[in-house]
Amino acid sequence: MKRIFAFALSLSFFTTFYGQKNSSFADSIRIKHKIPELAYAVVSSDSVLEIQALGYQRFNTSYKAKIDDRFRLGSLTKTVTSYIATLLVKEGKIKWDTKFFDLYPELKSKSNPAAYDFTLQDFLTFRANLDTWSYGNETPTQKEIKGNNQQQRYQFIEWFFQQKPIVEKQEIYWSNPSYVAAGLMLEKATGKTYETLVQELGKSLNIAFDFGQPNLKDKNQPWGHDENLKPEKPALNYKLNWLSSAGNVNVSLPDYCKFAQLQLNGLLGKSKRLTAEEFNNMHFGFSEFSFGWESETKEKSTLKYSFHNGNPGTFLTKVYLCPAINKAFVIFANVQSEEADKGLMLLLGQLQKQYGG
Repeated sequence: MKRIFAFALSLSFFTTFYGQKNSSFADSIRIKHKIPELAYAVVSSDSVLEIQALGYQRFNTSYKAKIDDRFRLGSLTKTVTSYIATLLVKEGKIKWDTKFFDLYPELKSKSNPAAYDFTLQDFLTFRANLDTWSYGNETPTQKEIKGNNQQQRYQFIEWFFQQKPIVEKQEIYWSNPSYVAAGLMLEKATGKTYETLVQELGKSLNIAFDFGQPNLKDKNQPWGHDENLKPEKPALNYKLNWLSSAGNVNVSLPDYCKFAQLQLNGLLGKSKRLTAEEFNNMHFGFSEFSFGWESETKEKSTLKYSFHNGNPGTFLTKVYLCPAINKAFVIFANVQSEEADKGLMLLLGQLQKQYGG
């Protein structure tokens, strides 16, 4: 509570004159686009310029949004996984060209030969020609995958590598299992579970990362909602565990802002753990998608952004970084729908306009 109070107190020093205007605009977006809770922030490498949590943790209730509410990150988890991988490569515990079957040779004979040469870099940059797989897939079934969380991920990827790869050549293969495979490689290289790696990173950054639905451990946290605004009740979802390193982390907005600031500092050459070149490789090393980060140059502008969007079924999350203007924009919502996504993009555009992006 002391940490939350201190953070809230500091906001009075960092909130810009845009704050009240943007807050009203954001709340109008929230109402019009049917978003129960909308949280957003604008940060620089060393300051929180604006942060708000608006609306309600659950649709059609009186549970008001709080600044320390937790949201499922969905695919924003990939930005965390890729950062952990980059640190481990820097420490010499694994290499970008380490092949999956160098670490898991016992799975090779059962796997499709097309997957034999896939490396850690291939997985994290979506260059491995693997098919997509997400929470809606019906196979494999829960009965086919046994054991603890780590064993289930191992068995899931064992099953997945027996499937046919994508034949049609693409520049990028948007495959969640690529990140499952990468997560298993990091586990093997360190002897630690993915959950432990994330929690150790969080401890070093003073960020409280967690996993699964926020309301599972605390029903007073935000509930996710589908496109019909049906709240997602607290429940264990075994498929979320299988995809842990691809999309199962949850965190508060203030804490993810710290992670965004870490990325900005790195891109600006102010990190003590990685060089600016290593951060630039992570964000911009490949066209369109690098190590956990998409990239684009804004239309009618020379400003280059790295970004990622999460859509884990009942939440929406967005992070956009622009090192040229030293700004990061982070937007969270506890609903997933096309209507809500349109609203978040309108808010993003407004914030970028206000802050020179």
